[in-house]
Amino acid sequence: MDAEAKYKLIEVVKMARGSMSQRAFGKMLGVSATAVQLWEKGQTIPDTENLAQIAVRAGFTLEELLSHLEGKPTQAPVDTNDMLKKIQCMPISELTVIVRAGMERLAAVAQSSVKESRSV
Repeated sequence: MDAEAKYKLIEVVKMARGSMSQRAFGKMLGVSATAVQLWEKGQTIPDTENLAQIAVRAGFTLEELLSHLEGKPTQAPVDTNDMLKKIQCMPISELTVIVRAGMERLAAVAQSSVKESRSV
């Protein structure tokens, strides 16, 4: 990982941690406060499982986070009104895929929130 990617990762970890202490954030993720401290110093990199949880807390998917770290362009923001128009005309089979993805994303965020509240 190059220096720019490390710097971006440090910022994302801090953003994901928010106002939580390193200890509370580590406990939520199942790692030590020292691990979080090393991530924020750029001395170590979270494993894939922790990186995925960090991504969710920072508002990314894991794929979006990896693209961000690699400096790859992200997709242009979707116009919500256009998306809603498409959803209203979409076959149920396609709508099911979208709803399932949304539910999985919301469940991941809720699970992160529950872990955070237990660690405080």
